[in-house]
Amino acid sequence: MSTLGDWTTKSQLEGVSRYGASSFVIGTIAYMGTGSDANSNRLKDFWAYDPARNAWTQKADFGGVARFAGVGFATGTKGYIGTGINANSDRLKDFWEYNPATNTWKAVADFGGTARQTAVAFAIGTKGYVGTGYDGNYLKDMWAFDPTANTWTKVASYGGAKRVGAVSFVINNIAYVGTGNNNQVDQKDFWSYDPAQDLWTQKLDFTTDQASIARSYGVGFTINGKGYIVTGSGTSTTKDVWEYDPATDLWTTRGVFEGASRTYGVGFAIGGQGYVTTGGSASSRFDDLWSFDPTIEQVQ
Repeated sequence: MSTLGDWTTKSQLEGVSRYGASSFVIGTIAYMGTGSDANSNRLKDFWAYDPARNAWTQKADFGGVARFAGVGFATGTKGYIGTGINANSDRLKDFWEYNPATNTWKAVADFGGTARQTAVAFAIGTKGYVGTGYDGNYLKDMWAFDPTANTWTKVASYGGAKRVGAVSFVINNIAYVGTGNNNQVDQKDFWSYDPAQDLWTQKLDFTTDQASIARSYGVGFTINGKGYIVTGSGTSTTKDVWEYDPATDLWTTRGVFEGASRTYGVGFAIGGQGYVTTGGSASSRFDDLWSFDPTIEQVQ
Protein backbone atom coordinates (compact mmCIF):
# COMPACT_ATOMS: atom_id res chain seq x y z
CA MET A 1 0.00 0.00 0.00
CA SER A 2 1.27 3.50 -0.75
CA THR A 3 -0.04 6.90 0.22
CA LEU A 4 1.13 10.47 -0.01
CA GLY A 5 3.30 11.57 2.90
CA ASP A 6 6.91 10.45 3.44
CA TRP A 7 9.42 10.95 6.28
CA THR A 8 13.19 11.54 6.08
CA THR A 9 15.73 11.55 8.91
CA LYS A 10 17.61 14.81 9.43
CA SER A 11 20.44 16.00 11.67
CA GLN A 12 20.05 14.95 15.30
CA LEU A 13 19.75 17.60 17.96
CA GLU A 14 23.25 18.27 19.31
CA GLY A 15 21.95 18.85 22.83
CA VAL A 16 20.80 16.11 25.20
CA SER A 17 17.77 13.97 24.43
CA ARG A 18 14.60 15.36 26.00
CA TYR A 19 10.87 15.53 26.10
CA GLY A 20 8.43 18.31 26.99
CA ALA A 21 10.49 21.00 25.19
CA SER A 22 9.04 24.23 23.77
CA SER A 23 9.56 25.68 20.31
CA PHE A 24 8.69 28.39 17.81
CA VAL A 25 9.63 29.37 14.24
CA ILE A 26 10.90 32.78 13.13
CA GLY A 27 11.31 33.14 9.39
CA THR A 28 12.98 29.98 8.13
CA ILE A 29 14.62 28.99 11.42
CA ALA A 30 13.13 26.81 14.16
CA TYR A 31 14.06 27.39 17.78
CA MET A 32 13.70 24.80 20.53
CA GLY A 33 14.76 24.39 24.13
CA THR A 34 13.87 23.56 27.74
CA GLY A 35 12.30 20.17 28.57
CA SER A 36 13.39 17.25 30.72
CA ASP A 37 16.09 14.62 30.17
CA ALA A 38 15.97 10.87 30.89
CA ASN A 39 16.88 11.52 34.55
CA SER A 40 14.07 14.07 34.95
CA ASN A 41 16.55 16.95 35.07
CA ARG A 42 14.90 20.15 33.87
CA LEU A 43 16.73 21.86 31.00
CA LYS A 44 17.21 25.44 29.80
CA ASP A 45 19.58 25.07 26.85
CA PHE A 46 18.29 26.52 23.60
CA TRP A 47 18.93 25.57 19.98
CA ALA A 48 18.24 26.79 16.44
CA TYR A 49 17.66 24.49 13.46
CA ASP A 50 18.30 25.72 9.91
CA PRO A 51 16.72 23.35 7.35
CA ALA A 52 18.70 24.89 4.48
CA ARG A 53 21.92 23.74 6.18
CA ASN A 54 20.35 20.79 8.03
CA ALA A 55 22.26 22.00 11.06
CA TRP A 56 21.67 22.84 14.73
CA THR A 57 23.34 25.81 16.44
CA GLN A 58 23.34 26.39 20.19
CA LYS A 59 21.97 29.76 21.28
CA ALA A 60 21.86 31.63 24.58
CA ASP A 61 20.25 29.60 27.35
CA PHE A 62 16.58 30.24 28.01
CA GLY A 63 16.22 33.28 30.26
CA GLY A 64 13.97 31.76 32.93
CA VAL A 65 14.44 28.78 35.20
CA ALA A 66 14.79 25.35 33.62
CA ARG A 67 11.39 23.79 32.95
CA PHE A 68 9.33 21.04 31.38
CA ALA A 69 5.94 21.15 29.59
CA GLY A 70 5.90 24.88 28.87
CA VAL A 71 4.66 26.49 25.65
CA GLY A 72 6.18 28.56 22.86
CA PHE A 73 4.98 30.82 20.04
CA ALA A 74 6.41 33.54 17.80
CA THR A 75 5.01 36.82 16.54
CA GLY A 76 6.90 39.02 14.11
CA THR A 77 10.63 38.72 14.74
CA LYS A 78 10.45 37.60 18.37
CA GLY A 79 9.78 34.28 20.06
CA TYR A 80 8.18 33.58 23.44
CA ILE A 81 8.38 30.72 25.95
CA GLY A 82 6.61 30.43 29.29
CA THR A 83 4.57 28.40 31.79
CA GLY A 84 5.56 24.79 32.55
CA ILE A 85 6.88 23.07 35.68
CA ASN A 86 10.29 23.48 37.32
CA ALA A 87 12.66 21.09 39.10
CA ASN A 88 10.72 21.47 42.36
CA SER A 89 7.45 20.59 40.59
CA ASP A 90 6.25 24.18 40.94
CA ARG A 91 4.00 25.29 38.11
CA LEU A 92 5.09 28.49 36.44
CA LYS A 93 3.50 31.53 34.80
CA ASP A 94 6.52 33.62 33.81
CA PHE A 95 7.08 34.45 30.14
CA TRP A 96 10.25 35.32 28.25
CA GLU A 97 10.95 36.96 24.90
CA TYR A 98 13.79 35.84 22.63
CA ASN A 99 15.37 38.21 20.11
CA PRO A 100 17.31 36.25 17.46
CA ALA A 101 18.99 39.40 16.17
CA THR A 102 20.82 39.85 19.49
CA ASN A 103 20.57 36.27 20.80
CA THR A 104 19.16 37.59 24.07
CA TRP A 105 16.21 36.91 26.38
CA LYS A 106 14.17 39.34 28.45
CA ALA A 107 11.27 38.83 30.83
CA VAL A 108 7.85 40.03 29.69
CA ALA A 109 4.54 40.20 31.56
CA ASP A 110 3.63 37.04 33.45
CA PHE A 111 0.95 34.88 31.85
CA GLY A 112 -2.50 36.26 32.64
CA GLY A 113 -4.02 33.00 33.87
CA THR A 114 -2.96 30.67 36.65
CA ALA A 115 0.45 29.00 36.67
CA ARG A 116 0.15 25.79 34.64
CA GLN A 117 1.76 23.01 32.65
CA THR A 118 0.87 21.17 29.39
CA ALA A 119 -1.07 24.12 27.98
CA VAL A 120 -1.50 24.82 24.26
CA ALA A 121 -0.24 27.87 22.35
CA PHE A 122 -0.45 29.45 18.91
CA ALA A 123 0.01 32.85 17.27
CA ILE A 124 -2.23 34.76 14.89
CA GLY A 125 -1.26 38.15 13.50
CA THR A 126 0.56 40.18 16.13
CA LYS A 127 -0.72 38.23 19.16
CA GLY A 128 0.10 34.97 20.88
CA TYR A 129 -2.54 32.79 22.55
CA VAL A 130 -2.14 30.39 25.47
CA GLY A 131 -4.78 28.30 27.18
CA THR A 132 -6.04 24.96 28.54
CA GLY A 133 -3.53 22.90 30.58
CA TYR A 134 -3.35 21.90 34.24
CA ASP A 135 -2.90 24.01 37.39
CA GLY A 136 -4.01 21.28 39.79
CA ASN A 137 -7.27 21.15 37.86
CA TYR A 138 -8.00 20.71 34.17
CA LEU A 139 -8.46 24.06 32.38
CA LYS A 140 -10.10 25.55 29.29
CA ASP A 141 -9.47 29.29 29.68
CA MET A 142 -7.65 31.14 26.88
CA TRP A 143 -5.52 34.27 26.98
CA ALA A 144 -4.09 36.61 24.32
CA PHE A 145 -0.69 38.29 24.63
CA ASP A 146 -0.01 41.64 22.96
CA PRO A 147 3.78 42.09 22.74
CA THR A 148 3.50 45.80 21.93
CA ALA A 149 1.46 46.58 25.05
CA ASN A 150 3.11 43.75 27.03
CA THR A 151 -0.30 42.71 28.34
CA TRP A 152 -2.44 39.57 28.58
CA THR A 153 -6.19 39.70 27.93
CA LYS A 154 -8.68 36.92 28.64
CA VAL A 155 -10.53 35.85 25.50
CA ALA A 156 -13.28 33.28 24.88
CA SER A 157 -12.55 29.99 26.61
CA TYR A 158 -11.85 26.90 24.54
CA GLY A 159 -15.06 25.52 23.04
CA GLY A 160 -14.59 21.88 24.05
CA ALA A 161 -14.02 20.19 27.40
CA LYS A 162 -11.16 21.10 29.71
CA ARG A 163 -7.93 19.32 28.76
CA VAL A 164 -4.18 18.93 28.89
CA GLY A 165 -1.78 17.96 26.11
CA ALA A 166 -3.80 19.35 23.17
CA VAL A 167 -2.31 20.25 19.78
CA SER A 168 -2.80 23.33 17.63
CA PHE A 169 -2.12 24.64 14.15
CA VAL A 170 -3.06 27.84 12.32
CA ILE A 171 -4.44 28.11 8.77
CA ASN A 172 -5.35 31.48 7.21
CA ASN A 173 -5.51 33.29 10.55
CA ILE A 174 -7.79 30.68 12.09
CA ALA A 175 -6.48 28.45 14.88
CA TYR A 176 -7.46 24.79 15.18
CA VAL A 177 -7.11 23.15 18.58
CA GLY A 178 -8.02 19.62 19.65
CA THR A 179 -7.09 16.21 21.01
CA GLY A 180 -5.60 16.13 24.52
CA ASN A 181 -6.71 14.40 27.70
CA ASN A 182 -9.56 15.13 30.10
CA ASN A 183 -9.73 13.14 33.34
CA GLN A 184 -7.74 10.24 31.86
CA VAL A 185 -9.83 10.13 28.66
CA ASP A 186 -8.10 10.96 25.36
CA GLN A 187 -10.03 13.41 23.23
CA LYS A 188 -10.55 13.55 19.45
CA ASP A 189 -12.65 16.70 18.99
CA PHE A 190 -11.34 19.74 17.12
CA TRP A 191 -12.44 23.35 17.32
CA SER A 192 -11.53 26.44 15.31
CA TYR A 193 -10.89 29.86 16.83
CA ASP A 194 -11.45 33.11 14.95
CA PRO A 195 -9.76 35.97 16.85
CA ALA A 196 -11.60 38.60 14.81
CA GLN A 197 -14.89 37.35 16.28
CA ASP A 198 -13.42 35.87 19.49
CA LEU A 199 -15.39 32.75 18.58
CA TRP A 200 -14.83 28.99 18.87
CA THR A 201 -16.62 26.70 16.40
CA GLN A 202 -16.70 22.90 16.59
CA LYS A 203 -15.60 21.17 13.42
CA LEU A 204 -17.13 18.04 11.89
CA ASP A 205 -17.31 15.06 14.26
CA PHE A 206 -14.98 12.21 13.41
CA THR A 207 -16.36 8.92 12.15
CA THR A 208 -15.80 5.61 13.95
CA ASP A 209 -12.96 4.62 11.60
CA GLN A 210 -11.12 7.78 12.63
CA ALA A 211 -10.98 6.81 16.29
CA SER A 212 -7.17 6.81 16.21
CA ILE A 213 -7.23 10.62 16.10
CA ALA A 214 -7.95 10.50 19.85
CA ARG A 215 -4.63 11.14 21.63
CA SER A 216 -2.79 13.45 23.98
CA TYR A 217 0.67 15.05 23.96
CA GLY A 218 1.00 14.80 20.17
CA VAL A 219 2.21 17.52 17.79
CA GLY A 220 0.55 19.66 15.14
CA PHE A 221 1.82 21.79 12.25
CA THR A 222 0.62 23.44 9.03
CA ILE A 223 1.90 22.81 5.49
CA ASN A 224 0.47 24.63 2.45
CA GLY A 225 -2.95 25.32 3.92
CA LYS A 226 -3.44 21.90 5.51
CA GLY A 227 -3.12 20.94 9.17
CA TYR A 228 -1.36 17.79 10.42
CA ILE A 229 -1.31 15.88 13.72
CA VAL A 230 0.94 12.95 14.61
CA THR A 231 2.49 11.10 17.57
CA GLY A 232 1.19 11.26 21.12
CA SER A 233 -0.32 8.91 23.67
CA GLY A 234 -3.48 7.01 22.89
CA THR A 235 -4.24 4.02 20.72
CA SER A 236 -1.57 1.88 19.08
CA THR A 237 -2.11 3.92 15.90
CA THR A 238 -0.88 7.30 17.14
CA LYS A 239 1.90 7.00 14.54
CA ASP A 240 -0.79 7.60 11.90
CA VAL A 241 -0.44 11.00 10.23
CA TRP A 242 -3.74 12.84 9.92
CA GLU A 243 -4.21 15.71 7.46
CA TYR A 244 -6.98 18.29 7.94
CA ASP A 245 -8.41 20.27 5.02
CA PRO A 246 -10.30 23.36 6.24
CA ALA A 247 -12.02 23.75 2.86
CA THR A 248 -13.85 20.44 3.28
CA ASP A 249 -13.66 20.08 7.09
CA LEU A 250 -12.38 16.54 6.58
CA TRP A 251 -9.47 14.44 7.86
CA THR A 252 -7.40 12.05 5.72
CA THR A 253 -4.58 9.68 6.70
CA ARG A 254 -1.18 10.43 5.19
CA GLY A 255 0.96 7.41 6.00
CA VAL A 256 2.65 6.77 9.33
CA PHE A 257 5.40 8.48 11.28
CA GLU A 258 8.61 6.51 10.64
CA GLY A 259 10.38 7.36 13.89
CA ALA A 260 9.79 5.73 17.28
CA SER A 261 6.44 6.24 18.99
CA ARG A 262 6.62 9.17 21.38
CA THR A 263 4.82 11.72 23.50
CA TYR A 264 5.75 15.29 24.44
CA GLY A 265 7.60 15.81 21.15
CA VAL A 266 8.03 19.06 19.25
CA GLY A 267 6.47 19.77 15.87
CA PHE A 268 6.91 22.70 13.47
CA ALA A 269 6.81 23.46 9.74
CA ILE A 270 9.17 25.40 7.47
CA GLY A 271 9.02 25.80 3.69
CA GLY A 272 6.57 23.06 2.77
CA GLN A 273 8.05 20.51 5.19
CA GLY A 274 6.82 19.43 8.61
CA TYR A 275 9.24 18.38 11.35
CA VAL A 276 9.06 16.23 14.47
CA THR A 277 11.86 16.09 17.02
CA THR A 278 12.60 15.01 20.61
CA GLY A 279 9.91 13.48 22.83
CA GLY A 280 9.84 10.42 25.03
CA SER A 281 8.62 6.83 25.26
CA ALA A 282 8.69 4.92 28.58
CA SER A 283 12.20 5.62 29.94
CA SER A 284 13.62 6.70 26.54
CA ARG A 285 14.22 10.29 25.48
CA PHE A 286 14.85 11.21 21.86
CA ASP A 287 17.14 13.59 20.00
CA ASP A 288 16.25 12.57 16.44
CA LEU A 289 14.73 14.89 13.83
CA TRP A 290 12.36 13.83 11.05
CA SER A 291 11.02 15.86 8.13
CA PHE A 292 7.67 15.18 6.47
CA ASP A 293 6.82 15.87 2.83
CA PRO A 294 3.08 15.45 2.10
CA THR A 295 3.67 15.36 -1.67
CA ILE A 296 5.85 12.21 -1.77
CA GLU A 297 4.49 8.69 -1.65
CA GLN A 298 5.32 6.52 1.33
CA VAL A 299 5.53 2.81 0.56
CA GLN A 300 4.44 0.46 3.34
